[in-house]
Amino acid sequence: MLRRLLFFVAVGCLVLGLVTLMSGFWPAAFWLLVNGSVLTLGLVFERWRYKPMKTAATAKGLPTGERFVDPETGALTEVYYDAATGERTYVRLSGPSAG
Repeated sequence: MLRRLLFFVAVGCLVLGLVTLMSGFWPAAFWLLVNGSVLTLGLVFERWRYKPMKTAATAKGLPTGERFVDPETGALTEVYYDAATGERTYVRLSGPSAG
């Protein structure tokens, strides 16, 4: 919900920045375009960087034996490592959000 609202605000800034640019008011247009772009890129980067946890059936690679309790969810989490890509995958084993 918040993500959609932020995308709406970012697109609104970009559109308003373009309209302001066409009207010739450069400082406001620059401010709107820069902030709209930064917000849009931040939302895209956040989605790419912070992926949801996978299940053991969908995780690639082998378990490393590393286990910890995720401080955000309180779930027991295990680390899987894919030697071909170097990717580490975090798999929720049990806890309040498991299943």
